[in-house]
Amino acid sequence: MARTRFIAPARESIVPSVFDHPIHAGYACHRDLLEGPEWPSLELLNDRLGAPDLRFVDQDETLLQDGKHYESRIHSQGCIATRTRNWHDLFNALVWIQHAPLKRALNARQCADIARHGPRTRSRAQCALTHFDEAGVVVWVDSPELITAWDSHDWRVWFGQSEAFASGRIRLHVFGHALLEHALRPGHLPTAKALVVCGGEPDHACTALAEAIDSSLVLLDPQELRPLPLAGLPGWSPSQHEPCFFDADAFRPLRPGRRYPAPWFIE
Repeated sequence: MARTRFIAPARESIVPSVFDHPIHAGYACHRDLLEGPEWPSLELLNDRLGAPDLRFVDQDETLLQDGKHYESRIHSQGCIATRTRNWHDLFNALVWIQHAPLKRALNARQCADIARHGPRTRSRAQCALTHFDEAGVVVWVDSPELITAWDSHDWRVWFGQSEAFASGRIRLHVFGHALLEHALRPGHLPTAKALVVCGGEPDHACTALAEAIDSSLVLLDPQELRPLPLAGLPGWSPSQHEPCFFDADAFRPLRPGRRYPAPWFIE
């Protein structure tokens, strides 16, 4: 069955309560850019970014005439092509603002592979980098034992660790801008692509992962990414307590032979 392309709702139709959902918690300080009838200007986004070597620029026909690859333009000129009045690109901008080290690491790796393989050939690593950029989450755990049920797709047990989620022994950093866009439609929570980090300080998880990505230690293949159906996270879906909730298509059994890498350990 062919996938239906997601179409984001019009800005004027969004009710502010949409941004109360936990998926948006990591971007709450920029909620003013999401609410209301007016789209934020590129100037305002650049002020929030606060990076002298990077800037959001209008993705118009004049820009595209330079013939550069999207990633190469960022790497060589610091220009992040951004469509105005577009939810997908606005969320991408917010992720740049909040997680610039991760975004820079992905960009550097993409450009290295473009130089190696050319702009028309996608390596396994480029696919992994793109999947994480669009739909990635960073999951920090204080012990690898917490993900044993996740390893085997025992979804009821994995998501049933409500105490671990509530106490912060499991923490989630939403990174993929496509995930944020999908959440504009209440009840429309897709499956994320997750990387797991263990040890160290949870607030340093994304920075440590950025260093690992930049050093080509992770995201060499899409198979490194774990599926994480976001609807199963405690408190993320009002239907979680229904008897057949985990029978939904999102909660698929583990494929024979599928194995996930161990968490990335940080000091």
